[in-house]
Amino acid sequence: MSRADLVVVANRLPVDRVEGPDGEPAWRRSPGGLVTALEQVMQSLDGAWVGWGGQPDLQVEPFEFDGNLLVPVSLTRADLRDYYEGFSNGTIWPLYHDVIAAPEFKRSWWDAYVRVNRRFAEAAAEHVADGGFVWVQDYQLQLVPQMVRELRPDVTIGYFHHIPFPAYALFAQLPWRRQVLDGLLGADVVGFQRVADAGNFQRSIRRLLKYPTKGDTITVPTVEDESRVVVAKSYPISIDASQFIELAQRPDIIERAKALREQVGSEKLMLGVDRLDYTKGIRHRLKAYGELLADGRIKGHEATLVQIASPSRPGVEAYQDLRDEIEMTVARINGDYSTVENTAIRYLHQGYPREEMVALYLAADVMLVTALRDGMNLVAKEYVAVRGDNTGVLVLSEFAGAADELGSALLVNPHDIEGMKDIMMRAVEMPEAEQARRMKTMRRKVLDNDVEKWGRSFLDDIDEVRRRRNAS
Repeated sequence: MSRADLVVVANRLPVDRVEGPDGEPAWRRSPGGLVTALEQVMQSLDGAWVGWGGQPDLQVEPFEFDGNLLVPVSLTRADLRDYYEGFSNGTIWPLYHDVIAAPEFKRSWWDAYVRVNRRFAEAAAEHVADGGFVWVQDYQLQLVPQMVRELRPDVTIGYFHHIPFPAYALFAQLPWRRQVLDGLLGADVVGFQRVADAGNFQRSIRRLLKYPTKGDTITVPTVEDESRVVVAKSYPISIDASQFIELAQRPDIIERAKALREQVGSEKLMLGVDRLDYTKGIRHRLKAYGELLADGRIKGHEATLVQIASPSRPGVEAYQDLRDEIEMTVARINGDYSTVENTAIRYLHQGYPREEMVALYLAADVMLVTALRDGMNLVAKEYVAVRGDNTGVLVLSEFAGAADELGSALLVNPHDIEGMKDIMMRAVEMPEAEQARRMKTMRRKVLDNDVEKWGRSFLDDIDEVRRRRNAS
């Protein structure tokens, strides 16, 4: 059996199972942000990827894809109900997103979470080379680092947390809080999107486990009465900016952007692009825009809002309710304020390929990223990357991780509807000189801090851990 120097462990494999031209099952690369972020790292190393194959009860042997070994982990329907929809998205997701929705604490969900995390850890331990590196991704797998350490003490372990890490007062509500912290501390390097997230994690460590912290490090005692040092700090994730710039310069995509503008018909196009999720602030955005129309501050021919809400977790009741509420709100606003010539809100509950997204970014005068809480939000960075002429306005929630880097955006508190209305009007009316000044600053940040730099920064700290270990 071949073993890899780098093993990425994530909830999903970087591919989707589809029907091939001959009717036989085939694999196609997934479009997700995590896949894109790790693509360059995987290509530069001898890598394997452990993850679920995307269908319940799918039994597939490890296979090669684009030069990497993919190791499918089988999950039953009960696993998906309790580990994924249950503990991951019914407990951890709402708890870590400031309890925008109420988390549920079910012991059966926790038991499934432990069981499935162990399955992922065993697959990683089996396929990592001697002295290799296991890189665990995100909140569905918080116990995997410690489990891998127990199985393979010879390897170096990293963990990256893509969503926010909550303040202690929220995290402390979790009945299995100590087990989660112990799981994460199995890693040598624990990465977060924001400095504040790393700080929240360290505070929880001090309060619950009483381990000493200093700067970016945590001293963890071991059974041999010794200790090991864990690095816990922020590594803001980013995009492959050059890829988006290249797409934005393609003549067919430029023409598509022009056609979209003509079809919308209004003087200004405002764009929202989100997964359908209660953390994304779509309801608040629609409320603010609807009130601008009601107040007469925006007329139908002056601005149209295009809202893309890609499908997300259709099996979870909270998401079904959210979709119903958003679609009713859109219908009411369109009924009140659309005309034969203009539609107030173009609402699209579907996903789109990257080329179409770039065309939409080019067409949009204003990009609305108004999440109530978000680990990073790469849509904000994608919009900035494609605006090569330095036009366009980014309205960005101060509660999204991207706000730490993109301070030249129009920052907004999405809970403040009146404030958001004023910011949206400012965006629509912003002079081109101010647009250019703000966009230049943001583009420099995005181009300088791309996904390659993110991966290199994390791997440099892993290499430093290995050097220290070899020297001792």
